[in-house]
Amino acid sequence: MPPGGGSEPIHFKRCHHVYWGKVVAGGTYPTPRSQPMTKSMFCENSSWTEHKSCGTSSLLSMTPTKPQQWLQVVGHAGSFRIGNYGTLLKKFCEGEQQCYLRLMKDALRPFVPAYHGVVQLDEQDYNMMDNLLNHFSTPAVMDCKMGSRTYLEEELCIARERPQPRKDMYEKMVAVDPEAPTPQERAQQAVLKTRYMQWRETLSSTTTLGFRIEGFKKANEECHTNFKRTKSREQVMEALDNFVESNTHIVWGYLRRLKQLRQVLETSEFFKTHEVVGSSLLFVHDWTGRTGVWMIDFGKTTALPPDLTLDHRTPWVQGNREDGYLWGLDNLIDVLSDMLPLT
Repeated sequence: MPPGGGSEPIHFKRCHHVYWGKVVAGGTYPTPRSQPMTKSMFCENSSWTEHKSCGTSSLLSMTPTKPQQWLQVVGHAGSFRIGNYGTLLKKFCEGEQQCYLRLMKDALRPFVPAYHGVVQLDEQDYNMMDNLLNHFSTPAVMDCKMGSRTYLEEELCIARERPQPRKDMYEKMVAVDPEAPTPQERAQQAVLKTRYMQWRETLSSTTTLGFRIEGFKKANEECHTNFKRTKSREQVMEALDNFVESNTHIVWGYLRRLKQLRQVLETSEFFKTHEVVGSSLLFVHDWTGRTGVWMIDFGKTTALPPDLTLDHRTPWVQGNREDGYLWGLDNLIDVLSDMLPLT
């Protein structure tokens, strides 16, 4: 809650995934399939325009009991906006929309934000989904990027066919390691995006454990995002212990949720038939001991050809489309388990 107890969201700079909440007095949630969202429904946003009828189910029937913070962890700035009635608006991505539509009919539905279709605000389309912080009090939030790679196979092919060296990627690389660029890259002062992504993953636990901490924010603190070189199991465990503040009750809560998620992933038709790249797990807990974990970010998740399925544990070689998601989840569960006292 901001100073003075108002209901306006709090902005946390330097971090970008947005999860927030806000009290809206009175009213009920509209049903995306049956009626447009108009200014009368969203009375605090005068620029709401017609809802596009590609949603799935009605919005949740309960309103947050108190205003929540708008938290940003990592990601692309400007991708999110505040919606009302406990919703999050993310800039429209057709691939992500298709994933959510399928996930709403899959066994994984309890492990992703509920999806409610597309709305337009200020001539920009947004995917609308639930605010995952609605029922937390002053939450702590962490983003873990899952899988053994964060680039699609087609990105590698495009980079080879139409190479476009980027100066911004070069600057990011030398900021971490001035010796990392090749002589040719140093002469160009630019690197390919895929080269940068592959290089970055060799620095982090993506290559050693199949997941990496992108960033976290504890209650009443700034965001922590300095994890580019957090690679070893011991370093990851230290960072996770910092996030939960050595609270074994929180660790137990996360472990239960992750084990449930793994069980469902191993039976999910969606998961079996999609290459899940660049997706994250969002961890949330608060001072009450409540915990939650959800799968988020499906902009790079792609459907496989009809004759192909993945086990998500087999090591990736170009052409097999394996992403290492379950291998990373296995390791994440093992690391959290090792943080608990021996019984």
